[in-house]
Amino acid sequence: MLDAIDSQTTNSCDQPLGGLRVALFSGNYNYVRDGANQALNRLVGYLMRQGAQVRTYSPVVDEPAFEPTGPLVGVPSIPIPGRAEYRFPLALAGAAKADLEAFKPTVVHVASPDVVGHRAVTWARAKGIPVLASVHTRFETYPRYYNMAFLEPVIEAGLRRFYNRCDALVAPSESMVRVLKEQGMNDDVSLWTRGVDRTIFHPDKRDMAWRRSLGIADEEIVVGFLGRLVMEKGLDIFADVMKALRQRGVAHRVLVIGEGPARGWFADNLPEGVFVGHQSGADLGRAVASMDILFNPSVTETFGNVTLEVMACSLPVVAAIATGSESLVADGVSGRLVKPGDVTGYADALEGYLADPALARAHGAAGEARASEFGWDRINQAVADAYLRLIAAKA
Repeated sequence: MLDAIDSQTTNSCDQPLGGLRVALFSGNYNYVRDGANQALNRLVGYLMRQGAQVRTYSPVVDEPAFEPTGPLVGVPSIPIPGRAEYRFPLALAGAAKADLEAFKPTVVHVASPDVVGHRAVTWARAKGIPVLASVHTRFETYPRYYNMAFLEPVIEAGLRRFYNRCDALVAPSESMVRVLKEQGMNDDVSLWTRGVDRTIFHPDKRDMAWRRSLGIADEEIVVGFLGRLVMEKGLDIFADVMKALRQRGVAHRVLVIGEGPARGWFADNLPEGVFVGHQSGADLGRAVASMDILFNPSVTETFGNVTLEVMACSLPVVAAIATGSESLVADGVSGRLVKPGDVTGYADALEGYLADPALARAHGAAGEARASEFGWDRINQAVADAYLRLIAAKA
């Protein structure tokens, strides 16, 4: 089997991956919808279409956010205190471990540095099976949003130990690849970027009648927020910047697309906000295309799916100088990049677009041209190529 896989190391998107057996470990594969698990499901779908066998090991719930792609094996888990919508995997044991043993994977892919991820790496190393880790978020930055920034060095050290036990890493942006290498997470870090579905995210999806139904006049310029409503997405900075625009007397409307446990706080601190909740599919494409500017102050993303989706709708982006955004947005060309936490800088950048719609249109067009480079099959093949390279090296 290894010889068959080795012969496919130059595999292209239309060649089969019939010898590949992937065991994927994720802390959240489908029970709460986010950009990371949607990328994983797309990857699994692509691999299976190319003939690979994939089994995913993750916590499961009775009513998941969406149906999983491919076979899903549940692992023991408990709700995370204070964030009960997420679950903490407890162990790789019992039926899940027996299933893994019977599956006999040729490569193990770990997508979250949790307990089960650690156990999967230990299991694979003991059997001489290569391990690829994908990095989806900057966990070490989370404590700063909960007044516990002193924990960042501790978390970074734990992540370094985990990722250095893997054979290689993939990350979704050039900037994140650089960060991981600078942090000493692993010497072998390559790019697995993200794609965008142009049948959903396109400027033609803009719907002025839908905007009017929300009480937004045609001449009003909409600053949008897109993402899960949790504090680590920079909700406090977003609210402070909108307050600064109000104090300056800069006319604007705010459209919030997304849902999450911090919605109440966000609504209280964003009195001008129009909240449309979670959107998906064609509804999401319509909502995104119907804003005028995206403001994304988050520094936790490793890529920034929402940024790419908005760019595909020919809209400018104001974002933090952070991993992900700085690999997508060209400052002064397709958007503006601002120092994280700089409320005045963000307000200045947004006011520039609000005062000059022609500039916003020009930067939006440049963003759409950049977004057109991101096709899913080519992107997911990079992960398949990484699997095959690691298998060949082990052989």
